[in-house]
Amino acid sequence: MKAMVLAAGLGTRLQPLTNDRPKALVQIAGRTLLEIALRRLQSFGIHDVIVNVHHFADLVVDCLKAHDNFGMNVEISREDELLDTGGGLKKAAHFFLGDSGDEPFVVHNVDVLSSIDLAAMVEFHRSHDALATLAVQKRKSSRLLLFDDKRQFCGRIKQGDAEGELVRPAENVEALAFCGVHVLSPRIFSKMQEEGAFPVIPAYLRLAGEGEKMLGFRADSYYWRDLGRHASLQQAAEDLAQKVIEQ
Repeated sequence: MKAMVLAAGLGTRLQPLTNDRPKALVQIAGRTLLEIALRRLQSFGIHDVIVNVHHFADLVVDCLKAHDNFGMNVEISREDELLDTGGGLKKAAHFFLGDSGDEPFVVHNVDVLSSIDLAAMVEFHRSHDALATLAVQKRKSSRLLLFDDKRQFCGRIKQGDAEGELVRPAENVEALAFCGVHVLSPRIFSKMQEEGAFPVIPAYLRLAGEGEKMLGFRADSYYWRDLGRHASLQQAAEDLAQKVIEQ
Protein backbone atom coordinates (compact mmCIF):
# COMPACT_ATOMS: atom_id res chain seq x y z
CA MET A 1 0.00 0.00 0.00
CA LYS A 2 1.09 3.57 -0.72
CA ALA A 3 0.42 6.92 0.92
CA MET A 4 0.77 10.66 0.44
CA VAL A 5 1.74 13.13 3.14
CA LEU A 6 0.42 16.62 2.45
CA ALA A 7 3.26 18.87 3.64
CA ALA A 8 3.40 21.83 1.26
CA GLY A 9 1.52 24.38 3.37
CA LEU A 10 3.09 27.63 4.53
CA GLY A 11 2.33 27.03 8.20
CA THR A 12 1.50 30.69 8.82
CA ARG A 13 -0.39 29.87 12.04
CA LEU A 14 2.85 28.49 13.47
CA GLN A 15 4.95 31.59 12.91
CA PRO A 16 7.61 32.41 14.03
CA LEU A 17 8.50 28.69 14.07
CA THR A 18 7.93 28.53 10.33
CA ASN A 19 9.92 31.66 9.51
CA ASP A 20 12.99 29.54 8.77
CA ARG A 21 11.57 26.06 8.19
CA PRO A 22 8.51 24.36 6.72
CA LYS A 23 5.68 23.22 8.97
CA ALA A 24 6.74 19.63 8.31
CA LEU A 25 10.01 20.24 10.19
CA VAL A 26 8.48 21.82 13.27
CA GLN A 27 9.26 19.54 16.21
CA ILE A 28 7.33 17.90 19.03
CA ALA A 29 9.33 16.14 21.73
CA GLY A 30 12.44 16.12 19.54
CA ARG A 31 10.77 14.74 16.42
CA THR A 32 9.54 16.59 13.36
CA LEU A 33 5.91 16.45 12.30
CA LEU A 34 7.10 14.77 9.11
CA GLU A 35 8.86 11.99 11.00
CA ILE A 36 5.81 11.43 13.21
CA ALA A 37 3.53 11.15 10.16
CA LEU A 38 5.91 8.82 8.31
CA ARG A 39 6.48 6.59 11.32
CA ARG A 40 2.75 6.31 11.79
CA LEU A 41 2.23 5.19 8.20
CA GLN A 42 5.15 2.80 8.55
CA SER A 43 3.54 1.20 11.61
CA PHE A 44 0.67 0.10 9.37
CA GLY A 45 3.00 -1.53 6.86
CA ILE A 46 3.13 1.41 4.44
CA HIS A 47 6.61 1.92 3.01
CA ASP A 48 6.02 3.79 -0.27
CA VAL A 49 5.18 7.44 0.30
CA ILE A 50 5.08 10.64 -1.72
CA VAL A 51 5.45 13.98 0.09
CA ASN A 52 4.50 17.27 -1.52
CA VAL A 53 6.72 20.25 -0.68
CA HIS A 54 6.81 23.98 -1.38
CA HIS A 55 7.79 26.21 1.58
CA PHE A 56 11.53 25.61 2.29
CA ALA A 57 11.29 22.51 0.11
CA ASP A 58 15.03 21.81 0.11
CA LEU A 59 15.06 21.57 3.90
CA VAL A 60 12.54 18.72 3.72
CA VAL A 61 14.66 16.95 1.10
CA ASP A 62 17.79 17.41 3.23
CA CYS A 63 16.01 16.08 6.32
CA LEU A 64 14.87 12.95 4.48
CA LYS A 65 18.38 12.36 3.13
CA ALA A 66 19.93 12.83 6.55
CA HIS A 67 17.62 10.19 8.02
CA ASP A 68 17.78 7.78 5.06
CA ASN A 69 14.09 8.44 4.39
CA PHE A 70 13.34 6.92 7.81
CA GLY A 71 13.72 3.51 6.22
CA MET A 72 10.97 4.13 3.67
CA ASN A 73 10.75 4.67 -0.07
CA VAL A 74 9.96 8.39 -0.29
CA GLU A 75 9.33 10.41 -3.44
CA ILE A 76 9.14 14.21 -3.45
CA SER A 77 6.48 16.17 -5.35
CA ARG A 78 7.74 19.74 -5.68
CA GLU A 79 5.21 22.53 -6.09
CA ASP A 80 6.71 25.74 -7.48
CA GLU A 81 3.34 27.30 -6.75
CA LEU A 82 1.07 26.05 -3.99
CA LEU A 83 -1.53 23.74 -5.50
CA ASP A 84 -3.70 23.36 -2.38
CA THR A 85 -4.80 19.92 -1.21
CA GLY A 86 -6.64 18.88 -4.37
CA GLY A 87 -4.09 20.19 -6.81
CA GLY A 88 -1.24 18.67 -4.82
CA LEU A 89 -2.98 15.31 -4.77
CA LYS A 90 -3.69 15.40 -8.51
CA LYS A 91 -0.07 16.31 -9.29
CA ALA A 92 0.99 13.14 -7.46
CA ALA A 93 -1.39 10.90 -9.43
CA HIS A 94 1.46 9.17 -11.27
CA PHE A 95 2.67 7.72 -7.97
CA PHE A 96 -0.58 5.81 -7.45
CA LEU A 97 -1.40 4.80 -11.01
CA GLY A 98 0.22 2.02 -13.01
CA ASP A 99 0.74 -1.56 -11.95
CA SER A 100 -1.07 -1.32 -8.60
CA GLY A 101 -4.54 -1.64 -10.13
CA ASP A 102 -7.14 -0.04 -7.90
CA GLU A 103 -5.25 -0.62 -4.64
CA PRO A 104 -6.44 2.09 -2.22
CA PHE A 105 -3.97 4.53 -0.72
CA VAL A 106 -3.85 6.79 2.31
CA VAL A 107 -3.61 10.60 2.30
CA HIS A 108 -2.44 12.10 5.60
CA ASN A 109 -1.95 15.75 6.58
CA VAL A 110 1.50 16.34 8.06
CA ASP A 111 0.01 18.46 10.86
CA VAL A 112 -2.26 15.75 12.26
CA LEU A 113 -1.50 13.60 15.29
CA SER A 114 -3.91 10.73 15.80
CA SER A 115 -4.40 7.13 16.85
CA ILE A 116 -6.87 6.42 14.04
CA ASP A 117 -6.67 2.76 13.03
CA LEU A 118 -5.64 3.07 9.38
CA ALA A 119 -6.00 -0.68 8.81
CA ALA A 120 -9.64 -0.57 9.96
CA MET A 121 -10.23 2.50 7.83
CA VAL A 122 -8.80 0.84 4.72
CA GLU A 123 -10.86 -2.29 5.37
CA PHE A 124 -14.00 -0.14 5.70
CA HIS A 125 -13.12 1.56 2.42
CA ARG A 126 -12.60 -1.75 0.63
CA SER A 127 -15.66 -3.48 2.04
CA HIS A 128 -17.89 -0.63 0.91
CA ASP A 129 -16.18 -0.27 -2.49
CA ALA A 130 -15.85 3.46 -1.85
CA LEU A 131 -14.18 6.00 -4.09
CA ALA A 132 -13.12 8.03 -1.06
CA THR A 133 -13.33 7.51 2.70
CA LEU A 134 -12.83 10.43 5.08
CA ALA A 135 -12.02 10.06 8.78
CA VAL A 136 -14.52 12.21 10.68
CA GLN A 137 -15.42 12.98 14.28
CA LYS A 138 -18.26 14.59 16.20
CA ARG A 139 -16.52 17.72 17.48
CA LYS A 140 -16.49 21.46 17.04
CA SER A 141 -15.04 22.86 13.83
CA SER A 142 -15.54 26.02 11.81
CA ARG A 143 -16.25 23.87 8.75
CA LEU A 144 -18.33 20.73 9.06
CA LEU A 145 -19.17 18.01 6.55
CA LEU A 146 -22.65 16.51 6.28
CA PHE A 147 -23.27 12.77 6.09
CA ASP A 148 -26.53 10.86 5.75
CA ASP A 149 -27.55 7.80 7.78
CA LYS A 150 -25.63 5.56 5.35
CA ARG A 151 -22.41 7.53 6.03
CA GLN A 152 -22.54 9.01 2.53
CA PHE A 153 -20.99 12.46 2.17
CA CYS A 154 -23.81 14.72 1.08
CA GLY A 155 -22.96 18.33 1.93
CA ARG A 156 -21.21 20.83 4.16
CA ILE A 157 -22.03 23.61 6.58
CA LYS A 158 -20.16 26.34 8.42
CA GLN A 159 -20.57 26.27 12.17
CA GLY A 160 -23.25 28.73 13.19
CA ASP A 161 -25.10 28.61 9.87
CA ALA A 162 -28.74 27.60 10.00
CA GLU A 163 -28.59 25.84 6.65
CA GLY A 164 -25.82 24.12 4.80
CA GLU A 165 -25.13 23.06 1.23
CA LEU A 166 -26.58 19.70 0.19
CA VAL A 167 -25.45 18.06 -3.05
CA ARG A 168 -27.68 14.99 -2.81
CA PRO A 169 -31.05 14.31 -1.17
CA ALA A 170 -30.89 13.28 2.49
CA GLU A 171 -33.59 13.32 5.17
CA ASN A 172 -31.31 12.85 8.15
CA VAL A 173 -27.86 14.39 8.13
CA GLU A 174 -25.14 14.67 10.74
CA ALA A 175 -22.50 17.39 10.82
CA LEU A 176 -19.01 15.97 11.41
CA ALA A 177 -15.49 17.38 11.41
CA PHE A 178 -12.88 16.10 8.95
CA CYS A 179 -9.68 14.71 10.48
CA GLY A 180 -7.26 15.27 7.59
CA VAL A 181 -6.93 11.54 6.91
CA HIS A 182 -8.44 9.97 3.79
CA VAL A 183 -8.37 6.64 1.97
CA LEU A 184 -8.81 6.89 -1.79
CA SER A 185 -9.11 4.57 -4.75
CA PRO A 186 -6.80 5.52 -7.65
CA ARG A 187 -9.75 5.67 -10.05
CA ILE A 188 -10.59 9.00 -8.41
CA PHE A 189 -7.96 10.68 -10.59
CA SER A 190 -9.95 9.96 -13.77
CA LYS A 191 -12.88 11.77 -12.17
CA MET A 192 -11.04 14.89 -11.01
CA GLN A 193 -12.02 17.55 -13.53
CA GLU A 194 -10.48 20.37 -11.54
CA GLU A 195 -7.18 21.82 -12.76
CA GLY A 196 -4.35 23.84 -11.20
CA ALA A 197 -4.64 24.81 -7.55
CA PHE A 198 -7.82 23.66 -5.83
CA PRO A 199 -8.94 22.35 -2.43
CA VAL A 200 -9.92 18.70 -2.33
CA ILE A 201 -13.14 18.90 -0.28
CA PRO A 202 -15.14 20.80 -2.94
CA ALA A 203 -13.97 18.21 -5.48
CA TYR A 204 -15.19 15.44 -3.18
CA LEU A 205 -18.46 17.33 -2.79
CA ARG A 206 -18.92 17.52 -6.55
CA LEU A 207 -18.27 13.79 -6.89
CA ALA A 208 -20.72 13.01 -4.09
CA GLY A 209 -23.34 15.06 -5.91
CA GLU A 210 -22.70 13.01 -9.03
CA GLY A 211 -23.51 9.83 -7.14
CA GLU A 212 -20.01 8.59 -6.33
CA LYS A 213 -19.56 6.68 -3.07
CA MET A 214 -17.80 9.14 -0.76
CA LEU A 215 -18.04 7.82 2.79
CA GLY A 216 -17.30 8.90 6.32
CA PHE A 217 -15.31 6.68 8.70
CA ARG A 218 -16.28 7.46 12.29
CA ALA A 219 -13.13 8.14 14.31
CA ASP A 220 -14.77 9.39 17.51
CA SER A 221 -13.07 6.81 19.71
CA TYR A 222 -9.56 7.72 18.56
CA TYR A 223 -7.18 10.43 19.71
CA TRP A 224 -6.90 13.29 17.24
CA ARG A 225 -5.22 16.70 17.28
CA ASP A 226 -4.58 19.34 14.64
CA LEU A 227 -0.99 20.54 15.06
CA GLY A 228 -1.40 23.74 13.10
CA ARG A 229 -1.42 26.05 16.12
CA HIS A 230 1.03 26.74 18.96
CA ALA A 231 -1.39 25.68 21.69
CA SER A 232 -2.04 22.39 19.91
CA LEU A 233 1.69 21.69 19.61
CA GLN A 234 2.14 22.24 23.33
CA GLN A 235 -0.83 20.03 24.21
CA ALA A 236 0.35 17.29 21.85
CA ALA A 237 3.81 17.33 23.46
CA GLU A 238 2.20 16.93 26.89
CA ASP A 239 -0.03 14.11 25.63
CA LEU A 240 2.98 12.27 24.21
CA ALA A 241 4.96 12.73 27.41
CA GLN A 242 2.07 11.41 29.49
CA LYS A 243 1.50 8.59 27.00
CA VAL A 244 -2.06 9.69 26.30
CA ILE A 245 -1.13 8.67 22.77
CA GLU A 246 1.66 6.33 21.71
CA GLN A 247 3.63 7.29 18.62
